[in-house]
Amino acid sequence: MSLDDIAIEVLSCKKCQLSKLRLNPVPGEGNPNAEIMFIGEAPGAKEDMIGKPFVGAAGKLLDTMINEVLGIRRKDVFITNVVKCRPPNNRDPLPEEIRTCSTYLISQIQEIKPRVIVTLGRHSTSFIFSSSGISFANITSVRGKFHQVKFYELKIKVFPTYHPAAALYNPSLREIIRQDFLKIKEEINSKTFTIDQFFDKDGSTNQR
Repeated sequence: MSLDDIAIEVLSCKKCQLSKLRLNPVPGEGNPNAEIMFIGEAPGAKEDMIGKPFVGAAGKLLDTMINEVLGIRRKDVFITNVVKCRPPNNRDPLPEEIRTCSTYLISQIQEIKPRVIVTLGRHSTSFIFSSSGISFANITSVRGKFHQVKFYELKIKVFPTYHPAAALYNPSLREIIRQDFLKIKEEINSKTFTIDQFFDKDGSTNQR
């Protein structure tokens, strides 16, 4: 199933109660051949209004980290959430909502086959870890490190960090997130994951 097919399913999805409350579902967007995939928890008010992921204040911080710290463009990565519709009043997604909606995320990961997944916050980290058979206690204990996981049939490096929205309420986290992104940059520039693998000579992203 292509990313477009998955997006079409998301746009017409009525599997859970969130479909009755949303303005726009948010399938995700970016490069279908992305080497790096960013996964948050759920759309917020601005995302619900526009139908795109990470377009509010937290999204601006994420864009800054991608552009200025990693030195790549937003369009060269893929950005999505575990839950594709906004929970009311920006509450945490419920376990049953995650279970119902995560089939779309699983399909997206299997289609994109990213080398690195950056999980933003505890909900996406918990989902990826549990789906890979890894215990998860809290985001603080696992963030800032690469974890080699087997997600279904795929071997992927997972790098958890704090959700950018957390830095809006706790500015001290902004520097921690920046340091985490520097570690991601070091990885994508390493011998095992070179920037030459990430871009073609003309500056466009490689297709595998």
